[in-house]
Amino acid sequence: MTDTTIEHHELGRFLAVAAQRFARGEGPAEMFSGAVDAEWHRLLSTSGYAEFSTTHAGAVLGHREMNGSGPVGWVSAYEKAYGPLPEVWFTDGHGTLDADAFARYRKTGTVVAEWDCGPVTEGDDEGEGDAVPDSR
Repeated sequence: MTDTTIEHHELGRFLAVAAQRFARGEGPAEMFSGAVDAEWHRLLSTSGYAEFSTTHAGAVLGHREMNGSGPVGWVSAYEKAYGPLPEVWFTDGHGTLDADAFARYRKTGTVVAEWDCGPVTEGDDEGEGDAVPDSR
């Protein structure tokens, strides 16, 4: 790993898993980490986002609002590729770890969470595939 943050590193992994889901015809991956999402928003506003996304996902994945809650569907694919989710996935945008949620994940291997956004492919039916920040 280079001198990037764990949030940056995990965003790359998330985009890779999200792209695999799209390739299999599955729905978008749920972004449930405030910390990783904050990095996504930061990177979206840079000229380097398209290259970063293409490097990790094979294409530019955009960002859209996508509210929901329940089991997070991509965790097993992540674990198969990279191992267990690190703590940052259970950390909010201010750096506060949800220790109870992290402990539940470590005990059960599943993540049940709330999310408010996720990736979108270019040319998505909703026309929200541009790699630009949403209105949050």
